[in-house]
Amino acid sequence: MKARVIAYYLPQFHPIPENDEAWGPGFTEWTNVAKARPLFHGHYQPRIPADLGFYDLRLPEIREQQAQMAHEAGIEGFCYYHYWMGNGKLLLQRPFEEVLKSGKPDFPFCLCWANHEWTTKTWQNGGKTKVIAPMLYPGIDDYMAHFQYVLPAFKDRRYITVDDKPIFSIFDPYHFADVARFISCWRELAERNGLPGIHFSAMINNTTTIQRDKEGRTVRVIPNLESSAEVFNSILSLGFDSITSYGKARGEMMALGKYKRTLSKFAHKHISFLPALKYNYPQVVKNFFAPEDRWENVFPVILPQWDRTPRAGISEGIYVNATPENFRKHVVDALKVVAGKEDEHKIIFMKSWNEWGEGNYVEPDLRYGHGFLDVLQKVLT
Repeated sequence: MKARVIAYYLPQFHPIPENDEAWGPGFTEWTNVAKARPLFHGHYQPRIPADLGFYDLRLPEIREQQAQMAHEAGIEGFCYYHYWMGNGKLLLQRPFEEVLKSGKPDFPFCLCWANHEWTTKTWQNGGKTKVIAPMLYPGIDDYMAHFQYVLPAFKDRRYITVDDKPIFSIFDPYHFADVARFISCWRELAERNGLPGIHFSAMINNTTTIQRDKEGRTVRVIPNLESSAEVFNSILSLGFDSITSYGKARGEMMALGKYKRTLSKFAHKHISFLPALKYNYPQVVKNFFAPEDRWENVFPVILPQWDRTPRAGISEGIYVNATPENFRKHVVDALKVVAGKEDEHKIIFMKSWNEWGEGNYVEPDLRYGHGFLDVLQKVLT
């Protein structure tokens, strides 16, 4: 086996009452994707979908087509972003709930708890930020209710497992002060409900400027480009089984210099007339993987493209030369990272299947067609 590639999947492409109230009726990710405009000569914007068009994820035939494309490309399954906001509040749940209840598509899946607040900042360039839905952690009763909501998915035969345990990712372990108690609670509930356990994976930057102190608060630290061992071990000590290692910050620091990158991001966030911050994709991704990404319980992340200007304007940086051919080299490098692991642990997460607002997708578009999917198919299968 070369690798188990699991693609993050954004269920945002359908109207919900919260977005209707904040932005007006019918708002979805496509609204800003279609409005994007080039910021410099050769800037690839707007990005227009090809085969599936500006789809609506309430349509089961779209979900079937996505699964078929992913399967043909050698992707093992989708990791759906799951928005449990606390006190039973859910967002964007309809597509996955329909996948679960209908049994279709017959394609493997798992969940990543996107435990961050929902604000207008997500799609707004400047202006006052409004909280659409806060991220709350009310305690044990809510953890138990959350588990019962997810349990039918865990018991579905399509659910992706690691060492026979359903894998559950947590997007932000840093700002979840009570995460160790949450993990302990769910492990106990899994045993009570006949599951062999749960495999908890923490999605974190392998090179980071923050860490948790003993009280669970976050503090700023100087990033270490030589080793991620301290970062990984501090998170694993909370009870996680594995790390999902995201190398974007590391790659950008190696390409630009860690202090220059920090200053550039700060300047672009606060000075609107600056030219767009650009990164050369091959230079970034060649430094994506930390030495510790080769650990047996670390799952590296691959990134096909990045351009978040439809959401965030110029402040996030734009990857140029993010072509299928350069993505191929990135995937090959990732395969080398996992080559020495047991087949069960040769997991590579891909960010993402369909994050169009981040210019971060492998679905067909008008410029590259099936180029990114063809790369995956050739390299993986």
